Amino acid sequence: MKSKAVYLIAVVLLIMALAGCGVSKPAATVSEGEIKITDDLNQTIVLKQPAQRIISLYSAHTENLLALGLEAEIIGVSPAESDPAAKRKPVFDYRADPEKILAAQPDLVIIRPFIKQSHPDFVKTLEQANIKVVCLYPEKFDDFDSYIKKLAILTGKEQQAADKLAAFHAKLQQVAERTAKAQQKKQVYFEATATEYRTITPDSMPGTVLTLAGGLNVAADAQPLKAASSIAAYGSERLLMKAETIDVFLAQRGPMNPGITPDSIKQRPGFDKIKAVREGKVYIIDENLVSSPTFRLAEGVEQLARLIYPEVFVSQ
Repeated sequence: MKSKAVYLIAVVLLIMALAGCGVSKPAATVSEGEIKITDDLNQTIVLKQPAQRIISLYSAHTENLLALGLEAEIIGVSPAESDPAAKRKPVFDYRADPEKILAAQPDLVIIRPFIKQSHPDFVKTLEQANIKVVCLYPEKFDDFDSYIKKLAILTGKEQQAADKLAAFHAKLQQVAERTAKAQQKKQVYFEATATEYRTITPDSMPGTVLTLAGGLNVAADAQPLKAASSIAAYGSERLLMKAETIDVFLAQRGPMNPGITPDSIKQRPGFDKIKAVREGKVYIIDENLVSSPTFRLAEGVEQLARLIYPEVFVSQ
């Protein structure tokens, strides 16, 4: 009982830390009719009023803007949207001629830093036309609140964001309280891609989701492929050395790992030695629920927890 209490306290403290309960640098300011934020490329973005005509060139930005009640303000989206409301919007592509965006006359274009780094001329053209371009992308789970608050201040949706974040963290705490009831913590291997049996780094977005779901990362010793990467090469030999310690085998399905199924995992050479495979504890999780920075991360935490500890959710 003591170990369970210690575990629950540790997870709740992690949730509080992720919620920004400590002293932190303010994400943005609103004063004297002027909105000012610093984006993830350390650029200062100033608006005279909340954005009313927004083009989002990243599906997670779009999903979060919709969650804040900004469907009417979104006038354009990326080609890779999944939300039905987003699919009804005009599509813009940073790999195409920027003239299409210029003609739409947005007062804000929201991108990822990757776009500015890979297509600087595209962004420069927009900025030279006096279009505000903001680069946002939370690399880690504990950057999520700050990211949402910046979106909210840019769009005048601070209260909506506060309400959404409160519900988000309440869900995380509910899951922590459930998994703390487990008799024994379970060792989990999380496959990011089938290529070289790549896994997730412990401090990545899905790595933190796994921790919040109460799972112990078998591959906690994984090293990122490159600096700040969420993916780490692991290899079948290294994985099979830990075969008997793996209680649950998880794999994400999405653009990074398409077509993956429990059967395809079970049929791999030598995988019959893995405890989770023998016991039928091989599960697939939607990549968007564990890797994409949206409010659905809380849903991802709960889904993982239910897969890892079904016994503590039987009453729900």
